[in-house]
Amino acid sequence: MQAESGPRDHASEADGESDAREQLRAALLASETFVRAIGSGRRRGAEAPEYQRVEVRYVDLKGGRHLQITEYDERQAHTRNAQVGQDVERAVEGLLAVPYGNWHVETTTETLRLRYTKKGKSLLHRQDDAREQHTEHDRVKQRALDPAAPFLIELGISDHLGRVKPSRQSKYKQIDEFCKQLAPALDEAFAAGRIESGRPLQVVDLGCGNAYLTLAAYHLLTEAGHDVRMTGIDHNSAARRRNTRRVTALGWQHHLRFVDATIADAELETRPDVVLALHACDTATDDALARAVGWEAPLVLAAPCCHHDIQKQLKSVEPPPPYALLTRYGIVRERFADVLTDTLRAAVLRQVGYRVEVVQFVDSEHTPRNLLLRAARTGADAGAGVRAEYEALVGEWQVKPRLAALVLDPDREAVF
Repeated sequence: MQAESGPRDHASEADGESDAREQLRAALLASETFVRAIGSGRRRGAEAPEYQRVEVRYVDLKGGRHLQITEYDERQAHTRNAQVGQDVERAVEGLLAVPYGNWHVETTTETLRLRYTKKGKSLLHRQDDAREQHTEHDRVKQRALDPAAPFLIELGISDHLGRVKPSRQSKYKQIDEFCKQLAPALDEAFAAGRIESGRPLQVVDLGCGNAYLTLAAYHLLTEAGHDVRMTGIDHNSAARRRNTRRVTALGWQHHLRFVDATIADAELETRPDVVLALHACDTATDDALARAVGWEAPLVLAAPCCHHDIQKQLKSVEPPPPYALLTRYGIVRERFADVLTDTLRAAVLRQVGYRVEVVQFVDSEHTPRNLLLRAARTGADAGAGVRAEYEALVGEWQVKPRLAALVLDPDREAVF
């Protein structure tokens, strides 16, 4: 029995801008096979688009299927829906007329990446993807990681035939879905000029543990053609030795290393372009976000784990009226603390120059810790309104977020 074959690349140049645009248009209008698209960056020589980034997907609403368009400026997202039919055709024409420098389009059978060179030439790359069968549109199951990839076999997630083991399905799904968020976010960072092209891509995984995400991200990015320098940080000498053996077995030891250190004490020779953190426990996620801010990392993706710090604080505060019921019951207080913690983290990051999105990156059946903070450094001033909202929220609930203490303190430079 042969292992499942992985994605096949066949990069091709469009015959011209009109040909590339027509191929994207056809993909966007195919509502049964289209999954999502992301437009970002500015085409050289054109005026900057009104919105820095746009995400497009189909959703089923009461009135039928609609194309949902979410456009992002430096501070927030703006969402609108177009009903399938002439409304969608007009919406798609309008989107493709915007001078974005980069398009990332996913369908159930392939991924299309369109970018414009400095000379204005359009380059279209097509990748045939290995896909799982699906039965409903909103639950299209795509794979970013081929189950037969050697690193998954080395990690024990897949068997020797390249099939994900039944007992490791949830772990595979977590890292696969995380990688789906990483790829387009990185494309956008390059298109927007936040990450410099033409040099090695510096990536760090903070609190890497058994290095499932570390190896997955390295595999994903190198397969996409990036020259990656990856560092995994974790204060566990046994894990570092085990991870190093695995990397050596894969032949990746020259560009992927592990450091035995706490997140707060880790030192890097070169500031990272991308900071990752998957399920760093409790305030370790705050430490990871703070290090990313201190490094001024252009792109940060963090999936928090438990939220004990704010939970403990809520036990000893008098809730603002009329919200006392939110902390009366332990399980409700626990879940509210989760939401409050990540809301405050996003608010802090916005105050220090990041555009932040909070998304669900994987179904709860695979892990209850399924929120992802996706932050892109824009350097934009958040404005007095954002600071006022944050101060009002922490004042009402009488909590002190660790991330705020790390990055909003006037002497925060000394921490790093």
